[in-house]
Amino acid sequence: MAVAVKTWKSQPLQMAIVEILEKKGSLTDVDLLESLRAISQFKDLSFNELNKILMRMEISGLIYVSSFTKGRRLVQLSKK
Repeated sequence: MAVAVKTWKSQPLQMAIVEILEKKGSLTDVDLLESLRAISQFKDLSFNELNKILMRMEISGLIYVSSFTKGRRLVQLSKK
C-alpha cells in the first residue's frame, strides 16, 4: 500500500517570486510563470495558483500588478 507523502517546499512561492523579480526586474505574468516552472519544485504550478498568490502579495504591498497588453499583466516589486 503506497502512501502519498506531502512534503514542505524548500522555498516558499512568495520568496521565489520576490527573488525572480529582484533578478529580472518587471515581468509579465506569463514570463513569471515560466520562470517559476523552471524551478523544479514549482514545475506543476498552475496559472490559477499563480494568480491567487499574486493577489495576496499585491494586497500585502509586496508587488504591484498592472495591465500590460490584452490578456497580460505586468508584475513588479513595490518600491519601498
